[in-house]
Amino acid sequence: MKVVVVGGGVIGVTTAYYLAEAGHEVVVYDRQRGPAQETSYANSGEISSGYASPLAAPGLPRKALKWLLTTNGPLSIRPKFDPKMWIWLARMLRNCTAERYAANKALMMPLAEYSRDMLRVLREGTGISYDERSQGTLELFRTQEQMGGAAADLAALDRFEIPYEILGADQCIAVEPGLAGARAEFAGGLRLPDDETGDCRLFTERLAEMCAARGVVFSYSNKVFHFTARDGKIHAVGGAAGNMAADAYVLAAGSYSERFMRKLRQRLPIYPLKAYSLTLPIVDDGAAPVSTVIDEARKVSITRLGNRIRVGGAMEMAGFDVTLNEARRAVLESLLDEFFPGAGDLRAAQFWCGLGAMTPDGPPIVGRTKIPNLYINTGHGMLGWTMASGSGKIVADMISGREPEIDVSGLGPERYAA
Repeated sequence: MKVVVVGGGVIGVTTAYYLAEAGHEVVVYDRQRGPAQETSYANSGEISSGYASPLAAPGLPRKALKWLLTTNGPLSIRPKFDPKMWIWLARMLRNCTAERYAANKALMMPLAEYSRDMLRVLREGTGISYDERSQGTLELFRTQEQMGGAAADLAALDRFEIPYEILGADQCIAVEPGLAGARAEFAGGLRLPDDETGDCRLFTERLAEMCAARGVVFSYSNKVFHFTARDGKIHAVGGAAGNMAADAYVLAAGSYSERFMRKLRQRLPIYPLKAYSLTLPIVDDGAAPVSTVIDEARKVSITRLGNRIRVGGAMEMAGFDVTLNEARRAVLESLLDEFFPGAGDLRAAQFWCGLGAMTPDGPPIVGRTKIPNLYINTGHGMLGWTMASGSGKIVADMISGREPEIDVSGLGPERYAA
C-alpha cells in the first residue's frame, strides 16, 4: 500500500518508520529543508510517561489568573481577536474539573507508557543513539503544600502501577547532586525512575536516515496546500511540487493540521501553544543535572542532553506567532541559575521557541477520520516526544489492518463529534 505522511517532525517520521517496517511504500512531505525543523527541533528533551498530564486541571483557572498578573508565570496568554482562541479556551476550561482531569489523564498515561516501551524496542532493534539517558525525572516541590497537592497525580500513578518515589530534600540531592548548590529552597520531590531523556531532533534526523535506507521517500521544501477529496475519499495531496495520489494518507502536521481538516469541512479543536527553550554547553559537570529536574511551581524542566543542558518551559498562547520573547528567556535563565548555578555557559545559549498542537482536553488525536483513507496523528501538545513512538505504531497498525496493541478508544477524532 502507498501511504503519504504530511509532516516531517518526530510524529511524522516515527509514523513513517513503522509504516515502512510493516512493508508499505511511504512518502513524507514537509515544507522545511529537513526533518525536525519546527516543534521537534529543541523541545524540553523529556520522555516522561509518568508526567503525562492534561494542561486542563483542577485549579488551573485560579492559577492562570495569578500568572496573568506576573511577567514570569508558567503560562502567558496574549489576547488576540481570534474566535478560535477564545472557543478553545472555553473548551479547555470546561475540562478543568477533577472528574474530567482524571478521565483525560487515564487516556494519556497508557499511551505514554506504551510509547516509551516502543521507543526502547526501536532503540534495541536499530541501535539508534540520540544523547539518550534512562535515569528518571525528578519533580521538585518548593513547599510542603505543593507536595500535598500532588495527591491526585499519585493516585493515577498507583492506578497504572507506575513506579515512583517521594523524596525529602536531602534525598533529592542524593539523586541529583548538582542541587547541592541550588539557591532555591525546596521541600522535596517526586521521582519517576522509569522516565527517559533524549534529543528529539537528533533522534528524528537519524530515524529519517534509517527510513530512507528502507525506501521511504522524503519530499522536503515541499509545502502541502490541500487534500483532494472525491466520492468520500482522499484522492491526492497537493503540494508545491504537484499532486501525489496514494492509498492512504496520514496528517501529522502539528498545529497546522486544523487548517487541512477545516478545508475538508471537518473541525479539529487544536490550538497552538508556544513553548520556549534554552540549550547551552555544560561548563561544570558536577554542578549540572544528571537527568531531568522539573520545577513544579514554574512548570520549567532542566534536562541533561549529553554535554548540554536544555531548559524548557515558559509557555505562551499567542496564535501562530513564533517571534522570540526575551522576557521568557529571562525566566529560563533565572530558573537554571536558581537550581544549577554555574553549570552551563549562558553566553553560548541557543534560545528557541516552537508551537505545540494542543487539544482542549489533553489527549492527542490519533486514529482514522470520517474519511476512511485519511488518518490523523496530532494534538500531542508538549508531549509529542513522549508519545511519538506509540502514536506512530498505532497509526501504522490501523493502516495495516492490525488491531493496535493498546486500547485506543477515546483517542480518535470522533470524541469531538458532539
